[in-house]
Amino acid sequence: MRKATSEVMSSEMPAAPPRVLGLAVPSGASRFLCGLMGLVIVLLLAAPISALGQAAAPPSADPAPTRPAAMDAPAQASPSPGPAAAPQPAPPPAEAPSLPVVGSGQLPRDLSPWSMFISADMLVQAIMIGLVFASVVTWTVWLAKNVELWSALRRLRKAMAAMAAERTLAAAYSRIEGRRGILPGLLEAAAQELQLSADLDDKAGIKERIAIQLARLEVAAGREMNKGTGVLATIGATAPFVGLFGTVWGIMNSFIGISKAQTTNLAVVAPGIAEALLATAIGLFAAIPAVIIYNQFTRSIASYRALVGDASAEVLRLVSRDLDRRDGQVKLSQAAE
Repeated sequence: MRKATSEVMSSEMPAAPPRVLGLAVPSGASRFLCGLMGLVIVLLLAAPISALGQAAAPPSADPAPTRPAAMDAPAQASPSPGPAAAPQPAPPPAEAPSLPVVGSGQLPRDLSPWSMFISADMLVQAIMIGLVFASVVTWTVWLAKNVELWSALRRLRKAMAAMAAERTLAAAYSRIEGRRGILPGLLEAAAQELQLSADLDDKAGIKERIAIQLARLEVAAGREMNKGTGVLATIGATAPFVGLFGTVWGIMNSFIGISKAQTTNLAVVAPGIAEALLATAIGLFAAIPAVIIYNQFTRSIASYRALVGDASAEVLRLVSRDLDRRDGQVKLSQAAE
């Protein structure tokens, strides 16, 4: 009975919850916790054991590198009696071929006008000589024509001053007879025409014939004074182009030399171009003074022609006076008769 009562009581009373580490936990949770704790304990015990195993294991040696049989065969077939020869250095890479470089000893150091003339081409030298000769001709003509013009103007002014005080053509001619210049020729031509027309009474015809003769003498005097100035015009017009031809020829030769030397170095190109440009410089040196001198002579000769025209007019005045005087004498003689 007592046993039956205890069984009944035990069946009626709830079962006590299990304890884990002294703590009461429900039954489902107790199983999960028990498994987790067991797993943690196993991991904690396994970590020291694996560390001890790795410490006790000997280090594994790397396998020796194997050499190919093809490399060992020559060494076994022909062993070298001496020490191994040092490896030969590899040859440097081939450089691209560079253009030839002209040394400083081959370059002209003196670029004075004389050295450029000596080293120029023969045709360019001939052009330079011709231009220098043209310049000499220009200055020679300038000197000679200046002296001639100055002397002609001086003589003509003195003769006109001496003739101005005379009243008749014969007196003026006797006053300046023997002098050089255009005025004595004008007086002689007028006196000759008066003698040839002495038996004529037409004064207008006589004056006209004398004026024609004096005009021809004026033109001849201007033409004579104008001699030598045409060469100045020719030099002034053609010298620059002749020099330019020499420059073109010299530059062409320079380009040919550049193509042969296969270099565009300025030190190589400059001397030939400088020699070519020297021809143009000499051409301008000859042309510019020639043009200036020609213009100066044009003005001076125009002044001389104007002065010759004044002298011719003075001769005509004396002729007209003589004709009127002769006409008056004829009338007086007729009246006296």
